[in-house]
Amino acid sequence: MEIVKSVKRNVLLNPGPATTTDTVKYAQVVPDICPREQEFVDIMDDIRRELVNIVHADPEQYAAVIFAGSGTIIQDVLVNSLAPAGKKICVVNNGAYGARMVDIARYYGIECVNIEFATTQLPDLEVVRQTLEGDPEIAVVFAVHQETGTGILNPVAEIGRMAHERGCVFVVDTISTYGLRPIHMEAENIDFVMSSAQKGLAAMTGVSWTVGRREEIEKSKDYPRRAYYCNLYMQHEFFERVGEMHFTPPVQTIYALKRAISEYWQEGEQARWERLQGCWEAIHRGIEELGLASVLPKEVQAKLVVTVEAPDDARFDFFKLHDYCYERGFTIYPGKMFGLKTFRLCNLGQITQKDIEDFFVVAKEAFRKMGFSLPIGV
Repeated sequence: MEIVKSVKRNVLLNPGPATTTDTVKYAQVVPDICPREQEFVDIMDDIRRELVNIVHADPEQYAAVIFAGSGTIIQDVLVNSLAPAGKKICVVNNGAYGARMVDIARYYGIECVNIEFATTQLPDLEVVRQTLEGDPEIAVVFAVHQETGTGILNPVAEIGRMAHERGCVFVVDTISTYGLRPIHMEAENIDFVMSSAQKGLAAMTGVSWTVGRREEIEKSKDYPRRAYYCNLYMQHEFFERVGEMHFTPPVQTIYALKRAISEYWQEGEQARWERLQGCWEAIHRGIEELGLASVLPKEVQAKLVVTVEAPDDARFDFFKLHDYCYERGFTIYPGKMFGLKTFRLCNLGQITQKDIEDFFVVAKEAFRKMGFSLPIGV
């Protein structure tokens, strides 16, 4: 794709949206088209097929269903659509995004078993097992693959196995791992994944999707209809029958997603994962040089988000750090752990190890301007 003019490149180390390529940005500049034209229907069909392929799912058994909106919309869709009448859902909750699904269930009046754990700890699988065994009314189990608030990698394959042993459907929020870490749905005992364009595929905010078992989607048509726009079966059925979204799609955002998927395959699943692991290692080297440490041990991290424990020092001001870095092309994000002063560094987009190294040159300057000698604490 020819680029008329390059766009100023910012390195986004926040947890999404992610840094995109110019080719993805310019993919949105297309002739106006009615999304009901066959040309656009064909694009949507190609995208749905590729979204299934990315997670190594069988297209005869799994389908992709796309909605307009950010990642929270697909959480909403799956929570409200997959709970049968008179049954409960269960959320394995050790962070902000598990907690959000609990909140969604409460808004819809869906009875929810909230298995809550500390945000700095992996779920206790024995507690999960006992909870599922002790409550036969649980029909759907939800978990988060990587809790983006901390960077912890949850044991979804084990949770999924337990869910299936109890006859439950297993749904995983992979919004911050899809297109980043390799995912094999059946091998990891997953019935539904969810994701959003602005994270792992490094496209544009405004389109999200699930890849889920066709059999379970079909069953959901007989469940209570708790939402209109956010009903899973209605959207799926319209895709299968007509090939389109039921309501107006975000047309230009879809073109960007198409391009981002093409770039995903060009780079290659394993090559992308290796690039991101190199970025993650560079983040750890950088915070060690600063004299700081990650909140979580490396062995439980998903290698995509690092939560850094900020200095316990009155001179530290996150906003000064943020602003100094932002003015020089780097964006960082505050932590999401109550009671602990942290900030997050994420490697979710089209960034390189060199970008991380360049960021730490700037970050070191920012800490010195706040009055710190480096490494901090030495």
